[in-house]
Amino acid sequence: SALPEKKVMFKGLVTNKEDMNKLMLTPLIRYPLLGGSALITFEKAEVAQKIIEMKEHMVQLSYGEELEELDQCRVKVQAAPVDILLPSVLEMGLTRSSRSILVSDLPSLDITEEELLDKLELFFSKTKNGGSEVEHRELLEDSWQVVLTFAQDGVAEPLIAKGRIQVLIGKRKYEVKISPHMSGDITSLQVPGQQRVEIHFQKTSRGGGEVDALDYVPAGRQGVAIFTEDRG
Repeated sequence: SALPEKKVMFKGLVTNKEDMNKLMLTPLIRYPLLGGSALITFEKAEVAQKIIEMKEHMVQLSYGEELEELDQCRVKVQAAPVDILLPSVLEMGLTRSSRSILVSDLPSLDITEEELLDKLELFFSKTKNGGSEVEHRELLEDSWQVVLTFAQDGVAEPLIAKGRIQVLIGKRKYEVKISPHMSGDITSLQVPGQQRVEIHFQKTSRGGGEVDALDYVPAGRQGVAIFTEDRG
């Protein structure tokens, strides 16, 4: 049904899309393999599907066509798909550091990572550049960003407010981006099928009861399911 018209006014700051903070997540999949297994990844999905449909395969392990039958080595293997459970719901609790900054848009230079950290620490440790004593530095290799933590409060915020700054690295100046450093922990993680597991163990016909907590436990670790007994 049609809804009545209502005038709405949005109040807030207008910003450029390029200046918005973005959170990029790259999945790192850890898949346990049983002994005697081999994980094969094909370039094309249709090839993997054909191999799976054939199910059993006879693999020739010995070399040479002139070998006697008794000297030939063959092994029968079975092909099965790999079922990977990716999170369907992910919640994180983020905390903004009051002493740290995130330096990004770093140039690609012909120097080592340690030399890059030294030059950034030297630049941001000087008060004339708006910095102060650097207590800790860390290079995030997966994103090529650097986290600098100052020993004093009140240094990070003015640098973050500038947004971008010209940094002297070697004999040249490069414009880098300064952002707040966010850290956090996963507060909720759900994978497909998790709800069905909870429903299964809630049924008294299967010896279960009301589920008080349910967490996904990766393979190779142990977990405990806690039940609440109904004494009513």
